[in-house]
Amino acid sequence: MTMPDRPEDSSQKEFVDETLNLFRIYSQNRDTWSKHAKEDKEFRLGRQWTKKQEEILLARGQAPIVVNRIHPAVEAAKAMLTANRPSFRVAPREDSDNKVANVLSSLLTYMYDISDGVTVVRRVVDDYYTMGVGYMNVYQNPMMDMGKGEVCIHDVDPMDVYVDPNCRSKFFDDAENVIVSRMFTKEQAVRMYPMYEKAIRNASSDNRWDEIDTGRATNDFASTFPEDVSNVQEQEYIRGYERYYKLMVQRYRVYEAFSGKEDLLDADKFSMYMQQPAWLLNGEKVLTDEAQVEQLVQQMQMQIQQQRASKAMELQARGMDPNEAMQEEMPEIPIEKITFAQLAEMGKIDVVEVSVSRIKMCIVMGDTLLYSRILPTEYYPIVPFMNIHTRTPYPTSDVRMVKGLQEFINKTRSLIIAHATTSTNVKILVPEGSVDMKDFEEKWSQPGVAIAFDPTDGAPMPVQPSPLPNELYNNETTAKADIDHQLGLYEMMMGNTQAAPQTYKATISLDEFGQRKIKSKLADIEAGLTRVAQIAIPLMQQLYTTRKIFRVVQPNNSLSEYVINKQLVDDKTGEIEVINNITIGRYDVVYVSGSTLPSNRYAELEFYMDAYKNGIIDRQEVLKKTEVFDMEGVMQRTDTIAQLQQQLQQAGEQIKKLTGDLQTRDREAVNLRKKVEVEKFKTDLDGQANKAKSATTLYSKRLDDEMSVLKRDIAIATKPDSTPSGGRPGSQNKEK
Repeated sequence: MTMPDRPEDSSQKEFVDETLNLFRIYSQNRDTWSKHAKEDKEFRLGRQWTKKQEEILLARGQAPIVVNRIHPAVEAAKAMLTANRPSFRVAPREDSDNKVANVLSSLLTYMYDISDGVTVVRRVVDDYYTMGVGYMNVYQNPMMDMGKGEVCIHDVDPMDVYVDPNCRSKFFDDAENVIVSRMFTKEQAVRMYPMYEKAIRNASSDNRWDEIDTGRATNDFASTFPEDVSNVQEQEYIRGYERYYKLMVQRYRVYEAFSGKEDLLDADKFSMYMQQPAWLLNGEKVLTDEAQVEQLVQQMQMQIQQQRASKAMELQARGMDPNEAMQEEMPEIPIEKITFAQLAEMGKIDVVEVSVSRIKMCIVMGDTLLYSRILPTEYYPIVPFMNIHTRTPYPTSDVRMVKGLQEFINKTRSLIIAHATTSTNVKILVPEGSVDMKDFEEKWSQPGVAIAFDPTDGAPMPVQPSPLPNELYNNETTAKADIDHQLGLYEMMMGNTQAAPQTYKATISLDEFGQRKIKSKLADIEAGLTRVAQIAIPLMQQLYTTRKIFRVVQPNNSLSEYVINKQLVDDKTGEIEVINNITIGRYDVVYVSGSTLPSNRYAELEFYMDAYKNGIIDRQEVLKKTEVFDMEGVMQRTDTIAQLQQQLQQAGEQIKKLTGDLQTRDREAVNLRKKVEVEKFKTDLDGQANKAKSATTLYSKRLDDEMSVLKRDIAIATKPDSTPSGGRPGSQNKEK
């Protein structure tokens, strides 16, 4: 964090006089607005009759009744706009910063938590509705986290903020100065700035308090505000001034053509940047990581050694001396070590000296300037949340817009009560001098008592007041509804069952449609929260330069832990690497629209359940939308049950498979036995068939032999007078 500086004594008095003069000018210009704002605060809390109106009503015998419809409407609107925690999304301007951007998103949530953001935002929204503007301050608290410091937010009383009256911007971007001023006791001031105790003790101040009399009656509504606290005797007060103004400072915008990175540096950081080492490969490629360069050199040396070994083997195959290859001179590796300054001279880094706007903060106590410092942002850290912006620093509140309706409700109710009082106390017209009035009033007030009178002197005549028209009651109801609509509310959204539809789906739809009107108010709150995040990130980059661990409680009650600027040492190279270094890089902030609005839990859970049933999301996403406190325990137990069920299912499937295999084996055994029997039977049949076939064959052969003999004999017998050579001599005789 940049240390504050103190100007020279000669210029301190001039600066303090200038600050006091600006304060007087700004204070005079906002007198009308401050009176209206104070009146609106009182009106919202019940001071809704002026002193003159109250005196007239009491003289008439009427009570100054207040039917405060504005306060519950403001509370309902405040509850809707702050139902949930704001959600931010940080987008990096370079692809290399994606991981750090996610950490910064959580860091903004961490800032919201440690600053009690729920209370801060509620107070800002309350001022937004009641006074027309709420203020939030983004600052660095160097005392928190054991002296390491934290970036925090807190709300600022709008009555303490004095802005350049010529400002037109909604966020004071064109304001010449923004001054936050209030009265302190010197003891308070010393506790706030203990290192400047001597200067505070010796300082003198104008003890004029900003007391504002609005003329409102305070009999029953004696609310007290900071500006109503008078100067307490026995205590020494001093006015403090926190002045912010813009000035132009010299910066250096650098663009690395070889990496695509762009940054804005002050003179000290630019000098260190130019001294950084770099390495030039082959005269063109730029390397900035020394570990990467060493690894590349080792790879190139290994390639050269491999080339030498290959050449030596080739020489040996030719019958030449292989040592010649190893004795050759080592070629020079084409890597040159240079600096970023030399890269800038070579045109690989573009450097442009520019003038940029920065905010300077100066702290003045009384007539003494304590210190001043330049903040690392171009936006005022006092962020306004404007309601009805009139292009001036003096916006209009919703309370002022509905004040006439509230006064109409009060007068109508007072009239109704007065009429009811008159109706319960009957007026009697008595002829003058006909009765003793004191005795008559005493007896008239007693029930069941007969009152004697002389009819010749005239009879008492009762007078009944005229009844009030029903339209008068309807007008009061209409005025209440108009106040709600002005603040962006509907009766159903505040739980009025009479205004709700009959069906569940219709109720959910109308609740969502009803939020569209209040989203106009939400847009103002979201714009202010986006500006808060834009201011907080550079303050974090300036403050969080060392290792820091922070934890964020998620909406599902789970705890996430993050580490920024963590230094790790590479075991091989010995280089120090910084993990989640948030001090570098440029980021854009996007606010998640509608993240603070309430959501219908049942409708949202039903939506997620349908998505889960359709397989779009998993069980964990559904549990995030429930109110289950121990979500992690539920997930662990359900995972265990799911694992056991899966194991049981696998065991069942294995048993089923084994049972099927056993049945298949039994069937195969039976079939095999049948097959064996069949084969055996077929073998027996084959034997019998073979025997029959052999017998048949033998018989056929014998028949053929006999047939051959018969044919031969017949042939011999039929041959006339011829004796075959070699024939038997007795054969002819036989034939004969």
